[in-house]
Amino acid sequence: MAFPDGAWLSWGLVVDISRDENKCFKVGDGVIKEIRVFSETTNWVRTLYPTESAPTTLVSGMLMHRVLGSDPHADTMEKIKAARPVMGRVLDTATGLGYTAIEAAKSANYVVTVELDPAALELARQNPWSLALFDDPTIEQHIGHVWDVVEEMDDAIFSVIIHDPPTISLGGDLYDGYFYAELCRVLKEGGRLFHYIGDPQSGSIKKLEKGIMERLRDAGFKNVVRKPRAFGVTAYK
Repeated sequence: MAFPDGAWLSWGLVVDISRDENKCFKVGDGVIKEIRVFSETTNWVRTLYPTESAPTTLVSGMLMHRVLGSDPHADTMEKIKAARPVMGRVLDTATGLGYTAIEAAKSANYVVTVELDPAALELARQNPWSLALFDDPTIEQHIGHVWDVVEEMDDAIFSVIIHDPPTISLGGDLYDGYFYAELCRVLKEGGRLFHYIGDPQSGSIKKLEKGIMERLRDAGFKNVVRKPRAFGVTAYK
């Protein structure tokens, strides 16, 4: 089997790929290689995981987008809709594969996106659906802990913040009230925050959601509203 770029595969390898529905592969010189990276920063294994639309990431056994009854593109669009109008200067607190930053950049003037783990960007570079993350001049990337990056930012510089942290078991400090206060500080008056939490039908998520909403209010946000379709809440400054 030959590809337009000159790469080729034996039919046996094509069959091998078709049998493994939970992996994405890179093809070259007649061989296939699973697209996965190990992070020396977090000690997490990151794998590009196929869906019926764009791939998602599997991080230490956890999927980073909704795939049950949804897909990464639909999941991203629900977050964008919950935060809209997405305009002006936007902060995306967790780059991942870059889908949120890419979609936000279609209507915003400028997007600042922050990623803790360089391995996430290494994986994104191997994902065709993430190309705009590296090609769009209106997207500014930062590598580091978003807590540290935000602390160095000026007050009231963002119109919209999309906060899509990993699960609390992987990134508990990103659910902290002090961090929420920092997000409020860098948000303009009248600006909007969307905070992704998880499936609102889950008992553990309901409990987590209640605490998050209380901490957001304590941090200075107002009109904190559940957005069940987007699996999160919005809040305003």
